[in-house]
Amino acid sequence: MAFRFVHTADLHLDSPLRSLALRNGELAEHVRGATRAALTAIVDLCIAEAVDALLIAGDLYDGSQTSMNTALFLMSEMRRLEVAGVRVFVIRGNHDNQSAIRRELTFPDNVHVFSNRTKSVKAATLPDGRAVYIHGIGFDQPHAPDSLLPSFPGPQADSINIGMLHTSLAGAPGHDLYAPCSVAELAAHGFDYWALGHVHHRLVHSEAPLIVMPGMPQGRDINEAGAKSVTLVTIEAAGEIHHAERRIGGAVFERATIDLTGITEWRELLARISDDLARRVAAAGAEQLILRLHLTGATPLAFRLKRDPAFLMDEVTGLANALPGCWVEKIEIDCHAPEMVGEADPGLDPAAELSALIHSDVLASHGFRQQAADLMAELLGQLPRELRETFGTDEATVAALLADIARDGSDEVLAHVRAGEGGH
Repeated sequence: MAFRFVHTADLHLDSPLRSLALRNGELAEHVRGATRAALTAIVDLCIAEAVDALLIAGDLYDGSQTSMNTALFLMSEMRRLEVAGVRVFVIRGNHDNQSAIRRELTFPDNVHVFSNRTKSVKAATLPDGRAVYIHGIGFDQPHAPDSLLPSFPGPQADSINIGMLHTSLAGAPGHDLYAPCSVAELAAHGFDYWALGHVHHRLVHSEAPLIVMPGMPQGRDINEAGAKSVTLVTIEAAGEIHHAERRIGGAVFERATIDLTGITEWRELLARISDDLARRVAAAGAEQLILRLHLTGATPLAFRLKRDPAFLMDEVTGLANALPGCWVEKIEIDCHAPEMVGEADPGLDPAAELSALIHSDVLASHGFRQQAADLMAELLGQLPRELRETFGTDEATVAALLADIARDGSDEVLAHVRAGEGGH
């Protein structure tokens, strides 16, 4: 008979969904319980799949969490697993050690929390007589600058060995360095499966041995965008290991870029945005889809978009409200007026004529570009070296940045010039 388990990490129970602290109180209410819903969905999956175990590879809690309501909810879910005969293996992550409630919990007997001393627990025996061992170590401090891999014992002979480790590996963008080690070092240790945690994006680092960073089951802001999941693992009777990704998160964040090039009418603009929202809702398959829109492209409507972004947000919110579970939390406007080439058309209105002159004559002139470059050089000279490099490491990159700034700035000014036209 196979040994099956679900591997997850970084639930951050009751963590506030940070970007939703929020511009929209109704949306905040809808997603307030998203991390709890994710744990409930994981428990539902364990029961439905009749797995033998649930492995939680760190950061079950979220920092200095003090609410006993969190503890009561967690205990109720663990007891659901106990009734279903599912064992739970937990290691602590860096956020868990900042949590006060972890010291006040008494888990049911089906839950094993690894301490800061590595321990090996026999989890099952396969039909061929081989045992399945789970090895784990939890953080005893909120910081772990050194590798914890040397603390692990070698693999149990003639057995299937599973290691649980909360680690940043060799480092990951947006994540502090914790218990660093390399994939090669993990592979050389001799375990058959490494159940990792800490990095919030899913990645299978190796197939043989199987080394999995499952990602978090529920994103918390736009920087944790995309569908989230857990990993379902099956160790067959003969020892083969299979894995499958199972989506969990009920609230999905997503960035959406919409090109408005060629759009000339407000109604046409709303139709394009509406179509894009509907397509994304259908593809997401989530209870709540939370979007950040990035509007780009050359359109005469760029003036109006930048002149009254609040009105645009109201219009787009109305479109989102017509789609169940669709929310727009922010709109970024990166549109510009179409480039005007040649002499200004005498038939244009004054603002359009001014726009044509600025784009064809002023922004393209050598004198303007040189003056802008001199101002940028003066600014960069006053910044620390590490900040200077964020603006570009070569002349061409800085020149392109200046061109973008000049174009966007002129569009902002022209939008205010046209503000006197009134109406939408």
